[in-house]
Amino acid sequence: MSVPAAYLGIILIWSTTPLAIQWSAQGAGFSFAVMARMAIGLALCVVLLAVTRTVLPWHPAARRLYAASGMALCTSMLFTYWGALHVPSGLISVIFGLMPLATGVFAALWLAERTLTPRRVAGLGLALAGLWLIFGRPWPGADRATLGAAAVVAGMLVQALGLVWTKRLGVGVSALALTTGSLAVAVPGFALAWLALDAARLPVDLSLRAGGAIVYLGVLGSVVGFTLYYYVIKHLDTGRVALIALLTPVSALLLGQTLNHERIPAAGWAGIALIGTGLVLYEWQALRQLRRAAIS
Repeated sequence: MSVPAAYLGIILIWSTTPLAIQWSAQGAGFSFAVMARMAIGLALCVVLLAVTRTVLPWHPAARRLYAASGMALCTSMLFTYWGALHVPSGLISVIFGLMPLATGVFAALWLAERTLTPRRVAGLGLALAGLWLIFGRPWPGADRATLGAAAVVAGMLVQALGLVWTKRLGVGVSALALTTGSLAVAVPGFALAWLALDAARLPVDLSLRAGGAIVYLGVLGSVVGFTLYYYVIKHLDTGRVALIALLTPVSALLLGQTLNHERIPAAGWAGIALIGTGLVLYEWQALRQLRRAAIS
């Protein structure tokens, strides 16, 4: 596989994922949409395990890893899908762009990693100020926008915590095995949520757009995107990988405005600008290394 093609594929998939989440949740109900997406992803993973003859470790340590990752995935996505009903899709990408900052904080607290330099702390402060601007006043035309944004932030924080949790467990399994095991744990949780929230009712009139978004997320968002991401991590330095978190929110915002006619108030744009500045400060060292590599 070409590394540039994989890199571009990640940007395209992650840029379109928030909009696809919103379309699927609006057209099918958020609990069914996320359950169907993850069930499709799990089925595809099982097929890939058989085709590639990849072993799925099932010893106690591996089961603990799948449980931690799967519970984090289930909780994170339920928050995110509900929040997607009430906020612009581009804002979802901006909030999830904060994951490197949240992961760094959790790693410092839980793994005792010394990743929070003064510059990174300043970046974190700017990003938090941006979130405050986003939450600070009601958004026009959406009664639950602030609550929806808070739900997406909660989903992002849970996912970041799940990443640190899996790192703390320190079990070496392949990316495909980890994705499969995590989905095997998460899918029953999504099914229970669908039963509790919507009495396991199937959508009465599933639109082509909503159905297509669910399939797209199940195949590309849940399986292909993560596979490409793990592939890129193995072949590129941290500076180039860090650029993904800076590029995808911009493209997601443009897609939301172009395809979904989303309107973000001035305070929201100011908050987004602060978050972007905070991310640049947080990843400054990695970006400097990338610049030096480009010059040399």
